[in-house]
Amino acid sequence: MINLAKEKNVMPVLDPQLRIQTFDEVALGYTLEQAQDEAKRCLDCKHKPCVNGCPVGIDIPRFIQKVIEGDIEEAYQIISESSLLPSVCGRVCPQETQCEALCVRANKGESVAIGNLERFVADYHYEHQKIESTKIIPNQIKIAVIGSGPAGLSAANDLSKMGYSVDIFEALHTPGGVLTYGIPAFRLPKDIVQREVDMLKSQGVQIHTNVIIGQTIYIDELFENGYKAVFLGTGAGLPKFLGIPGEMLNGVYSANEFLTRINLMKAYEKTSETPIQLAKRVAVIGGGNVALDAARAAKRLGAETVYIIYRRSMKELPARLEEVHHAIEEGIIFKMQMNAKEIIGNEFGFVEKIRCVDMILGEPDESGRARPIEDINSNHIIEVDSVIMAIGTTPNPLIIQSNPDLNATRQGCIITLGDSGETSKEMVYAGGDVVTGSATVILAMGAGKKAAKAIDLKIKDL
Repeated sequence: MINLAKEKNVMPVLDPQLRIQTFDEVALGYTLEQAQDEAKRCLDCKHKPCVNGCPVGIDIPRFIQKVIEGDIEEAYQIISESSLLPSVCGRVCPQETQCEALCVRANKGESVAIGNLERFVADYHYEHQKIESTKIIPNQIKIAVIGSGPAGLSAANDLSKMGYSVDIFEALHTPGGVLTYGIPAFRLPKDIVQREVDMLKSQGVQIHTNVIIGQTIYIDELFENGYKAVFLGTGAGLPKFLGIPGEMLNGVYSANEFLTRINLMKAYEKTSETPIQLAKRVAVIGGGNVALDAARAAKRLGAETVYIIYRRSMKELPARLEEVHHAIEEGIIFKMQMNAKEIIGNEFGFVEKIRCVDMILGEPDESGRARPIEDINSNHIIEVDSVIMAIGTTPNPLIIQSNPDLNATRQGCIITLGDSGETSKEMVYAGGDVVTGSATVILAMGAGKKAAKAIDLKIKDL
């Protein structure tokens, strides 16, 4: 029987006053009963508009019907036909602008909670099933995957299942890429990332950490060592700054550094070798998911007051609505239509204040959002101890510098031929943020899958 409720089943969450004291996951997940009740809101449309909104093409109505029937394992298998990381995507992907945006139920109410159901199915699978080695017939052809983020993991998974011998090379000491160092545990517990990595290992994929391509080993050396193709999924880890006075003061961080030290180096622990200076008043510049992650992490580190400073209004805020809602519950203060112009330090070189100006919204720019225009007659001084820059990232230039035959944009993004991921360098493919700049996990996964298919076709044609 169809559930005609216009609103989604609300996912239980930790109490805001409790969760700001811990990095435990905020959203607690559906029970089986809640998942089945939510699944019954699906109309099982014949034309499946939600599938068109999924970058990896999950057969959403089919897996949801299996949830209704109580066959959760079969629902997981359906999702796994298209997605390597359902536990991850169910938590961090912006379903509200992708699959859920095209859901028919959204015409007269809220869409089906597709992301919440995907998360439930994946978590249920791992709670009730053991990871088993996948039987694959190897073809003895070696392929190198550079980077173990969502693009690299996705490409490695598909290539491994095709029979290729896949080696992943990761610059950091722990695999997972942005899933490990960029997204805090209160949104994405690290054991979830690890179990996805473990599943890849069970397929025979080898992961080599502390390897920097372009420094410890070069792409050309990989070919010399017998690899027939290389996939670049190195992401976009180079932070941007505003170029304003005071950015070199003590207490100014890029969000990339701030979150990496928290997520990967456990800087919040008293025994950490890389502790972060505890601040009572923090300003985060930016309005995306990374900005909110940094703000909410700062709150958990003990900050009494945390500001989000963003040039546009709440309507244009690019962060997920769920994360904005959680941030407001946790006491994050949003300073909208305001921009930082100067960071002011004390006599000892530590952050003391930040000077901001108001922004007036003008005509839409190339992104379609209202263009922020500075109000030169405004001036605001906000007392803070720390400033975190979360205004975007670009790819690390090391790959391009060490491979001049790789064509790239002025921003350092690798240029590819269409969706195949093929680059200007023979048998080198790329996908994810290293091509698009900062984007979503699911888009990076989709790029990895497309590149894997293109690599397979190319090798078979040789």
